Amino acid sequence: MPLEVFCMKKSAGTSKAGTGQHVEQRREPRRAAGGEVRFQFGAGMARSDGGEVRGKVLDRSAGGFRAQHDCSRLTCGQIVEFRLMSSRGLARVVWTRILGDRVESGFLILP
Repeated sequence: MPLEVFCMKKSAGTSKAGTGQHVEQRREPRRAAGGEVRFQFGAGMARSDGGEVRGKVLDRSAGGFRAQHDCSRLTCGQIVEFRLMSSRGLARVVWTRILGDRVESGFLILP
C-alpha cells in the first residue's frame, strides 16, 4: 500500500462529521494491555540523544499496538525498533496524537 494512502487512514475510528456517531473502521479487535514498551528510531535506530523512548502499552491487536509515551517527534510512516515483554521487532508509526504533555501513537508491526 502506498505510504500516502496508508497515512491518510490515521483517522480511522473517528465519528461521522456532524452526526456524533462513532464509525469503527479497525480491521482487528483490540484488547487492553499493559506493560512497558521501549523503542528507538532514526539513523541506525538510535535516538539522537543516545537513549531509548520508553512508554506504556495501552492496547494490542494481532498486528499492532497503541502506546503512550513522551516523544512528540514520531511521524506517520516512521519505522521504529520496539521491545515489548513478549516480543520485539520493527513497527511503522501509523498515527501520533499529542494531547498536552501526553503523546499516544499507533504502531503496525512489520513482518
